[in-house]
Parts: sequence; structure tokens; C-alpha cells
Amino acid sequence: MKLKRFITAASLSVAVLAAPAMAQERISIGTGGTGGLFYVIGAGIAELLNKHMPGTTARAEVTGASVENIRRVAAGQMTFGLSSSSTLYEASAGEGPFEEALPVAGMAYLYPAVLQIATLNSSGIETIGDLAGKRINLGPPGSNSAVLAQRLLEAYGVFDAGNAQFLSYTEGTAALTNGTIDAAVVLAGAPTAALIDLGAQEEMRLLSAEPSKVESMISQYPFYQIYEIPAGTYTGQTEPVVAINDPATLFTVKEADQETIYNVSQAIFDHLDELGQVHPQAKAIAIATAPNTSVPLHPGAQRYFDEKK
Repeated sequence: MKLKRFITAASLSVAVLAAPAMAQERISIGTGGTGGLFYVIGAGIAELLNKHMPGTTARAEVTGASVENIRRVAAGQMTFGLSSSSTLYEASAGEGPFEEALPVAGMAYLYPAVLQIATLNSSGIETIGDLAGKRINLGPPGSNSAVLAQRLLEAYGVFDAGNAQFLSYTEGTAALTNGTIDAAVVLAGAPTAALIDLGAQEEMRLLSAEPSKVESMISQYPFYQIYEIPAGTYTGQTEPVVAINDPATLFTVKEADQETIYNVSQAIFDHLDELGQVHPQAKAIAIATAPNTSVPLHPGAQRYFDEKK
């Protein structure tokens, strides 16, 4: 009888000890490489969830960024992730790198990633139209930067495949400095390190887009937005610069649990002051712009934003 009581008590103890572990909800977040902003923001979000969602263990996963994140979230391997707005839209439509439409849903517009076209004052280039016949670095091959830059140059009628270079941002600004190219593009939040460094070494000029020239492009690719880089963002930049924005977006899948996505949204947007401490660009994340995603919002996120109106 004593042995029976002991076994029963021991079983209860094991059950009590196991209960917290069983109750833990595991959330994985697709980000990017450890040196990139996706990872920094994703890791910051994971910290918020661990702090403000009781019973949750959240982890930022190192990945190849947008395309990999979308494929793995759609396959149920991760809970949600970060992507460029354009890539997310293509996934929803089965375009670009996606052979079929995937059931993705938006969670939040996070921060602007703008195409910044830099040249040197000594080049004599003053407008995007002046890039005709010039050597231009569009960014890494196959990157969102290269795709967007080509579309923008085509809108101006100045894209020339023979003059296009496909270097990293750092290599592109170095080539601009040593005179082997005439202009370089960077797709990132502004200010961005590559152009801060360039502006510290050279008299840099950012080229501004004309809204009337890009209206048809934005109509054709509705995931892009016009964005104004304020004067003074970079050394020597005395006037605002109009650029094209391909926003960083938080996303999940349509069938994701509504309560989980609601709670994630609440943990992030009720504590933006904390998230803003992880990186200067995180301060651009705001509840006012969050619902502006390139694909429809997940019902859990929609419910949260509706309650905040």
C-alpha cells in the first residue's frame, strides 16, 4: 500500500514538473544572416515575445532571408518571418522565384527599405536620366536591389545590360570611389552604413526619382511605394531625395493560429519603445503604418490593429 502511494505521488510530481515544459509554445522566426538587419530586428522581436508572452519560447533563426523564409514558413517549419514586400507579393501570386502561389498573410509593415542611387559630385551626373550610357552597380546578382534598380532604370529608358554591374554594396561603393563605375545603388534603410562611409570619403550625390516618371512602374508593381529621404540624412545632403521603397514586412501563413498571431502583434506593438532600442531603423516601426502590407493581413493581426483604431 505504501509502495502504491509512493508511485502515485511520484507520478504526480513528474506530471507537475512536466506541465510547464508541455505548456511552452515554441515560436521560430525566419530572419536573415547574422550581419543583416533582418536578423537584428528578428532577434529583438524574439526577446519581446519571450518577455511579454508568458509560456512562450521564441527564437530568431538564421536564414537566407526573404525567399527562404517564405518557403519555410509556408511549409510549417517556422511560425513567421521577415521578407521584402515585393518578394512576399510574388509568393502570394506564384511569380518570380515561386512556381506556385503560397498561402502567405501579412502581419505588419516594419520599416522602409529604399533604393538609394549614389554618384559623386565630380561625375557630372545630376538626375537618373543622366545615367544613360553610364556604368552602374545594381547590387548582388538576383537581389531585390538588382531587380528594382533595373525596373527603375527601364522606367526612365536608360537601362543598359552591357553597363550593369552586379557587385555587393561595399564593392559597389569602392568601385565608385576608384572610378571603375559611375553610380551605385543600395537597397536598405536610410541612412545605411555603405553610403555613410562613402559620404565620409567623397562628395556624394543621391539621385532623386521623379514621381511622374515612376507612376506606371508603381502601378505595375503595387508593392513598391514612393518614399522621401529627409534632407540631412547624409553628410552634404541639403535637399530631400525621392526614392522607391520596398518595405520590410513581417508575415505568416493564412492558417496560422489566430490567437497566437494576435498575441505576437500585441507583444510587438505594445512595446515598440523596447524594440526601438535594438537598432536605429527599428524606431521606424509604427502602429500607424503597420497594416500597410503588400498581401492581406492575417485575421489575428487585423483584429489587433482594428482594436487600436
